[in-house]
Amino acid sequence: LAREDAIKFLDEFKVPVPNALNDREKLVCVARTSLRTKIAPSLADPMAEVAVDAVRCIKRVDQPLDLNMVEVLHMKNKLTTDTRLIKGLVLDHGARHPDMPKRLENCYILTCNVSLEYEKSEVNAGFFYSSAEQRDRLADSERRFTDEKVKKIIEFKNKVCTDENKKSFVLINQKGIDPPSLEMLARAGIIALRRAKRRNMERLPLAVGGSAVNSVEELVEEDLGHADLVYEQALEDDKFTFIEGVKNPFSCTVMIQGSTEHSIAQMKDAIKDGLRAVQNTIEDEALVPGAGAFEVAAHVRLEEFKKTVEGKARLGVELFGKALLTVPKTLLENSGVDMQEKLIKVVAERESKGTPVGVSVATGDPIDPTIEGIWDNYIVKKQMLGLAPVLAQQLLLVDEVIRAGKSAQGG
Repeated sequence: LAREDAIKFLDEFKVPVPNALNDREKLVCVARTSLRTKIAPSLADPMAEVAVDAVRCIKRVDQPLDLNMVEVLHMKNKLTTDTRLIKGLVLDHGARHPDMPKRLENCYILTCNVSLEYEKSEVNAGFFYSSAEQRDRLADSERRFTDEKVKKIIEFKNKVCTDENKKSFVLINQKGIDPPSLEMLARAGIIALRRAKRRNMERLPLAVGGSAVNSVEELVEEDLGHADLVYEQALEDDKFTFIEGVKNPFSCTVMIQGSTEHSIAQMKDAIKDGLRAVQNTIEDEALVPGAGAFEVAAHVRLEEFKKTVEGKARLGVELFGKALLTVPKTLLENSGVDMQEKLIKVVAERESKGTPVGVSVATGDPIDPTIEGIWDNYIVKKQMLGLAPVLAQQLLLVDEVIRAGKSAQGG
């Protein structure tokens, strides 16, 4: 009874946010509320804007949000405050040939899934030769198939990159590229990246445009993406390839920087939570005042509701209402104030005013979270109300099993 009434009250208490994607201020507030539970406020505030801009970047009309289109990468250097959003893509590897360009501007980008290396045939066959010339011809014929594919890419590059348009060419391949092929591509002035991750192959067309191709036959200019700048950055033994300056991207990268493994891991978890908080807001088109405001309001509501309930159920409603106060109690304990005194003050203000009343973690005094910009996700609160009683019941059942086992041993 208490759970059903609390969920019903949640629907009344929530604040609708129609067209949430365009309400950047609300999205920043909910991301900031989530991030401040993980990292310092001085860091959470700029990261909230990064999370909001990342989600707004990948959102496509009439399509569900896919947070996998936000790549979260880290580099162990600089400070966590240097974390930034790149509206483009960063690949966690570089070119495999020393003579390839390290930086290109005004680039065409070809995304492909074509093997550019010599592969042994699946059929076991033996070839015999009687002279060195025959062996050379045999080796040339084995290479010819791969070299023809590389030559077609180079010919296509020469066709689309002219002296008039001043274009450069970048090849990103999901499969391998062997050293002879890399040598040919390097001589043609092409940056070639091999063995790109499958997820990045999905992100690339969304970020730079064009389409991924599975064959080098009949390549056309519409298959190509575009970026203003592609460059490689080395960090000790690791290399990163940055693809920036793309137009209207639907994929992006959050580049986390930090001096220690711990700070990087903490930032990564915080950013992912912030992204999910923004996603939930856009999908729910509703928010719930935070800082314990809903729990205080639901407690007051259940105190009134229990008067209409008779029998044992009345005790259950009362206990459920008291359990909800755990959230504001925890906030007050963390703020280092007299928890009981401040809690009574907060509950009394809710009863007298009837407006959302939360807890300030700085002073412990009652605040209006809607004015302070403290918001929680509607779906998270609803799931909490639905799961908490079920989990408590399951834990009590486990305790009963343990007790039964001990009593049996004692007997």
